[in-house]
Amino acid sequence: MTCVSAVADYREPPGPAFLFDLDGTLIDSVYQNVIAWRNALARLDIDLSVWRIHRRIGMSGGLFVSALLRETGRFLSDQEIDSLMEDHAAEYLAQIGSVRALPGARELLAALTEQKVPWAIATSGRAAVARLALPLLGLPDDAPMVTRDMVRHAKPDPDLFLAAAALIGVDPAAAWVVGDSVWDLLAARRARALGIGLMSGGYGREELERAGAYRVYADPAELLARADEVGTRSLFGRG
Repeated sequence: MTCVSAVADYREPPGPAFLFDLDGTLIDSVYQNVIAWRNALARLDIDLSVWRIHRRIGMSGGLFVSALLRETGRFLSDQEIDSLMEDHAAEYLAQIGSVRALPGARELLAALTEQKVPWAIATSGRAAVARLALPLLGLPDDAPMVTRDMVRHAKPDPDLFLAAAALIGVDPAAAWVVGDSVWDLLAARRARALGIGLMSGGYGREELERAGAYRVYADPAELLARADEVGTRSLFGRG
């Protein structure tokens, strides 16, 4: 009798928690970042094709610079690297007016919030820039977000996702990491979380799957439309 009662009283949880990357995952900003890096590098007479820059977007700024300098054979002083990072931020902010929320991003976050599915944003961007995206997503200033300033290492290290999981009180192993780059998915694997890849940042399905994506969707809108595939049936109001 006790067993029957326990079954009758059981309520299935709304689904796993979600940890979202920001650029290319929730907001359409990858190419603004690419152009910002290209212009900042040009100030130091470093000429790189945009495709080379794009392949590194999603990494921490420090690793990004180190990887690109390795490709060019250039050496930069600490002061030059600091100047490069500041120039990138300024170049990106000059384009901020063209940044938009990706299709379905606002609706996806609103649906998760309404159904009390825990979620947080974990971005390699710094707070001063990353938090400018909150109004685009219809989010308040206190929305759960972990930025580069808050952790020791950024992607592909797992620190951002581990901190985001801790922020909302969930086990990373019980979370989905949603990202648009191979760096997001590598970090997800290291955090012991399952990965969902979005192609809205420019990476292809095969690349995302090779990096560890369990499911791949075009953008947040498709993820929302097919949320039942990742255990969030309650977003549709049906069992």
